[in-house]
Amino acid sequence: MMKTFSKNWISSKKPNKQRKYRFMAPLHIRGSFMNAHLSKELHSKYGVRAIRVRTGDKVRIMRGQFKKTEGKVEEVDMKNLKVYITKIEHVKRDGSKARYPIEPSNLLIVELNTDDKARLGSIKKDSKPKAEKVKVEAKPKVEKIKSEKSKSNIEVKNKINKKSTEVGK
Repeated sequence: MMKTFSKNWISSKKPNKQRKYRFMAPLHIRGSFMNAHLSKELHSKYGVRAIRVRTGDKVRIMRGQFKKTEGKVEEVDMKNLKVYITKIEHVKRDGSKARYPIEPSNLLIVELNTDDKARLGSIKKDSKPKAEKVKVEAKPKVEKIKSEKSKSNIEVKNKINKKSTEVGK
């Protein structure tokens, strides 16, 4: 009998437990496994680094044999946690073509599918306005000039130290 998903599980170093967590996870948690990074423009626009991949999003593949190719997301497979992209196929030995599954972590979202207005609303709601970085100019170094009084005080202390060491001998 298969054990149900543990809500208390935090993390483990053991790969078999990590795999089990991913395989046994319910859909609402599997959604977070389907996140992909946003491009620099989208990241600055929405203030969110990563978002869940949906059908219709335009993505760029960052890793693997199809690296640097772009296409639209054709299908998102929640069971196997894979994404299928248009024009990304591998040729079988018999000459037929088959769709190639890609891990969402290897994708970069270039353009969002804006059909669902609720999706954009949730992004903007989650995002926090970034404070602009203010450049601080370096102040010129100012050398401290010792006054005559402080010089004389140092000389007096040095003389006292010399006398105390001579007396101690």
